[in-house]
Amino acid sequence: MIDSIPSLIQKTFPIPARFKSALPSDIAELSRLLTNNRGNRSLSYLTRPNFLSAYLYYFLPWNLYRLCLLLPTLDLKLSDGDTIADLGCGPLTFAAALWIARPELRSVSLEINCIDRSGPALEAGKKFFTALCESTNTASAWKINLLKEDIDIRKTSAVKKRKKAALVCAVNMFNEIYERLPHNNAEELRSMAENAAKLLNSEASANAAILTVEPGVPQSGKFISLLRSELIKLGHTPLSPCTHSLDCPLIGGPTKMIKGRNWIDTKKRWCHFAFETFDAPKELNRLSAAAKLPKDRLVLSFLLTGSACAAVGAAKPACPEAVRVISDSFPLPENRFGRYACGAEGLILVTGEKSRMEKISSYSIVNSLNAAAGQRDQKSGALMKGLK
Repeated sequence: MIDSIPSLIQKTFPIPARFKSALPSDIAELSRLLTNNRGNRSLSYLTRPNFLSAYLYYFLPWNLYRLCLLLPTLDLKLSDGDTIADLGCGPLTFAAALWIARPELRSVSLEINCIDRSGPALEAGKKFFTALCESTNTASAWKINLLKEDIDIRKTSAVKKRKKAALVCAVNMFNEIYERLPHNNAEELRSMAENAAKLLNSEASANAAILTVEPGVPQSGKFISLLRSELIKLGHTPLSPCTHSLDCPLIGGPTKMIKGRNWIDTKKRWCHFAFETFDAPKELNRLSAAAKLPKDRLVLSFLLTGSACAAVGAAKPACPEAVRVISDSFPLPENRFGRYACGAEGLILVTGEKSRMEKISSYSIVNSLNAAAGQRDQKSGALMKGLK
């Protein structure tokens, strides 16, 4: 179904021919504002028609593709009558991705509060979601509420009163706030993570799941690790990608040993996952090439938590030694290859033959490892374990 998204977007949001030739350059300009020139970007950038079109034609389908890779892997328990709160929803990206990736939920009576500062983005998202439902010839059992609100993580007490949600999500929202910080301002980033956790918690019901998805860059990885710690303090247990609910070994700070677990400097390593894009829609790849923004891989950092009572045992892996792979494969001495992984023992360097290591992908769970008598990697301090 993801293959038909570009054509559905073109049908739903047609661009006059005289403006269509400018689309690749508008996409490129918006990309610069979202990355290198973020200081020149207004937080209301999606109210500009040319940027909204660029977002809908390029960023929306890529974000849908990325979420549709992730969502099928997550244990989202939603029932009739449940509410979802989607903070900073933009053009209803999460709702559309959930519809595409989790068809078993289409008949579940859900109420989705789509909250964003941009009225045009909300209206465009509702229009696209309606077209998406029509394209599948399926009547939606979901009630979509468009809520135009300015979300400020520094003022969580000002959150409007509404029904608490069974699932609270924030996709690509917090990076627009913390990306303006100097990367060495660890205390301010920690403060933002604390406020973000309080904001997410304020929308959540007692047994809610909370999902946060951010770009897979170092600053995002640091933020996610800090957010994880703050959500644990509020009673939310990590479910994914974590295989444990102990302290995150990627939380930052100098390399050191705490309670037998190794902590490392996140300047070089952070929690993120890369997905190949070989089966992305051809039309989307053509537009990306025209904008000179081809994508060979999509990288993200994310966190899914559940409540402490609902998550008892859920965060524990099937095998106590299970680790989550968080890096590509790279060469090691003696014709060996390795991948970094995270587990209850901290940062792990998984080693093995090249052919075997290349069969393991980022985000994979590995639970059949041999410890090398406490041997640690001299470069990272990671505990070394070999594939059995």
